[in-house]
Amino acid sequence: MKLLIPGPVTTQAAVRAALAVDLAPWDPDTLPLYTGLGTRLRAIAGGRDGTHVTLALPGCGHFVIEAAIRSLLPPGGKLLIPMSGAYGERMEHLARAAGRVPVVLPIPADAPADAAAVAAVLRADPAISHVGLVYSETGTGVVHDPLAIGAAVRACGRRLILDAVSAFGALPLDMEAQPELDAVLFTANKCLEGVPGAAFVVARAERLEAGAGRAESWSFDLADVLAHARRGGTGLARFTPPIQVLNALSVALDLFDAEGGQPARLARYQANLRVLSAGMRGLGLSLCLPEAAQGPIVLNVHAPADPAWDLQAFVAALKRRGFLVSNFYNTPRPSFRIGCIGALTPEDMRAAVAAIGATLDALGIRERAPG
Repeated sequence: MKLLIPGPVTTQAAVRAALAVDLAPWDPDTLPLYTGLGTRLRAIAGGRDGTHVTLALPGCGHFVIEAAIRSLLPPGGKLLIPMSGAYGERMEHLARAAGRVPVVLPIPADAPADAAAVAAVLRADPAISHVGLVYSETGTGVVHDPLAIGAAVRACGRRLILDAVSAFGALPLDMEAQPELDAVLFTANKCLEGVPGAAFVVARAERLEAGAGRAESWSFDLADVLAHARRGGTGLARFTPPIQVLNALSVALDLFDAEGGQPARLARYQANLRVLSAGMRGLGLSLCLPEAAQGPIVLNVHAPADPAWDLQAFVAALKRRGFLVSNFYNTPRPSFRIGCIGALTPEDMRAAVAAIGATLDALGIRERAPG
């Protein structure tokens, strides 16, 4: 089964095999795994030893996003969120639930955030200390520009938190070149092509230390995670880490390096996107985003207007042909998502296009323009 979803993704056999190794999290022989992962992930983020640290939390991306909001903003602190889709909405929910004050800047769902608009809101409200930006809006496929937004944030004397959950490992990052960037947040199971269960932050150590005690949650206090990691010498984790998941990620990073790192990973995903985009148009389907706004992580396709269209029936029938896509809508106008990421190639995408075409034919979907 090929997973055409934006995570968890299709993985290579060596990554799955690494899950079958029994390891003791606190065995001294495991220490090189922690320290190695921390160093390698920091390098992918463009961080610098002595300035930036890598920390891990068990769980999904939302866990580490909430931890960053709690650890970097004081209770009642204000977070500006350029809002263009479901994952911006989730950041708003996390901030509000954590007792912080989200300030929403509405962004069209088919366009990147505008740096000038972000700067205007910041100038109008000096109480906003941070901007929370979703690098790749997984709900729509839009990729925002952290360099442009970061420059506006820096010029206004504020700080940036970057949700890179569906971007890290494919889209470029250079934390050293962005001193306003407090934290980059991501997981193992997206563009790094690992498996679910571990979430990470690469952050400026001094910014975490400055927020010691403000998280109002022991589990999500990144300053405490950092202090524990330094005391214990692990350099990465606190409590019981998902050690098999981390072992699988180490293997995934070996494959990442062998492929050529972030530029090569991005090039393969872009090639996947080109095949999918052309293929969907060839089947008479319509894409949700203009080419200029379309990122290489996920492609959203308008649901056909044909009365025979039924998303669940389509997903089930396509699954029988060996490909799985998301079985829910998360855009205002119904669309189905096709992930471009994971251990997949343009050849896999050509096979997926053929399978989608056969599925539409079998279901009698003839009117394929948007509803």
